[in-house]
Amino acid sequence: MESSIEDLIDRSEIDDIEAILSVSNTDVDAVIHTVRSNYDTIFTWNYEKGSKPKLGRLYEKAKTSMWNAETDLDWSIEVDQEKLVQEQQLLLGPPLHTYVDLKGTPLATWGDKEWIQLGVEGQNWTLSQFMHGEQGALVCTAKVVESVPWIDAKYYGSTQVMDEARHVEVFAKYLDTKLSGHYPINAHLRLLLDDIIADSRWDMTFLGMQIMVEGLALAAFGFMQAMTTEPLLKKMLKYVMSDEARHVAFGVLALQDYYQELSAPEIRERQEFAFEAAVRMRDRFLQQEVWDRMGVAPKDVLPLTLAAPDRTAFQAMLFSKIVPNLKKLGLLDAADGWLRTKFTELGAIQFEDWADTEEEYGMFQLAEGELKLVPGKG
Repeated sequence: MESSIEDLIDRSEIDDIEAILSVSNTDVDAVIHTVRSNYDTIFTWNYEKGSKPKLGRLYEKAKTSMWNAETDLDWSIEVDQEKLVQEQQLLLGPPLHTYVDLKGTPLATWGDKEWIQLGVEGQNWTLSQFMHGEQGALVCTAKVVESVPWIDAKYYGSTQVMDEARHVEVFAKYLDTKLSGHYPINAHLRLLLDDIIADSRWDMTFLGMQIMVEGLALAAFGFMQAMTTEPLLKKMLKYVMSDEARHVAFGVLALQDYYQELSAPEIRERQEFAFEAAVRMRDRFLQQEVWDRMGVAPKDVLPLTLAAPDRTAFQAMLFSKIVPNLKKLGLLDAADGWLRTKFTELGAIQFEDWADTEEEYGMFQLAEGELKLVPGKG
């Protein structure tokens, strides 16, 4: 039985602000979060490599592309967050208060100090969500190694577990030593990670994490890497992106043949899962926690920020790595193009003919010798 939009995202309208804001964390101070998962752990006694040669090549590339967060990045670099915010405002264009009438809103009395602090909190929030998402990827990839049935995929998956541990480590260190505060995991992101982990089917873990979450992360990291003027963050994101591109390519390679074997109802279920994941990831970028910390009710200001002319383009760009991969997997046009229609409504279908990540991941790889960045280290 096909699900309605309301069944999938708990609201009938995608842009229902009240419904989006009703999803919030109730245990923000909790350190441990448990998700029950029931899936088969698969051993294979066939150890012969090469049945999936593209995965084998990805594995070999991963083995020679490891970097060390402690020794390959220059942590002596000082970060001035306020200066960084001001520089980014120049790159990104005029801030909201210069072209929107804020009379009668909680922002009407804000001066430069408050707008700069908003930018600082936005940095803290963004890097915090990157960190939480990378822990989600760490847990999901450990599950993949257990549940995927091919030895080539287990070999490669084991390298991604190490990659994800390194990503969690590097974002946590940057937050602790260079920025000015952590944020708890966004409720929409946590719900998505919970759904991915709780599903018993190995391919749903691939679809949710490798294609959707990692695909969006690759686009978001690329945007931030291009925009930031901070050298440590710029280099750090380049390293992370070199790993993430392999991870998304892993998802495409693992699912491409498998999805050709599934029935129409099974494919439709995966289309719906991809759409639900896309909406949850889109919802989290409203940054409601930042407005809360600034002492402003999100519902009073989000209609203003959503109306910003660059907002739609930014949201669409986040799916630039996802849509081509879904097309390559056959999910975009299956079932009379149901998912194509949904991504058209999300304003992201224009990316469908961009290169998929299996084709382009080589462009993200680090150049020879680039792992030795800090003199006397590494």
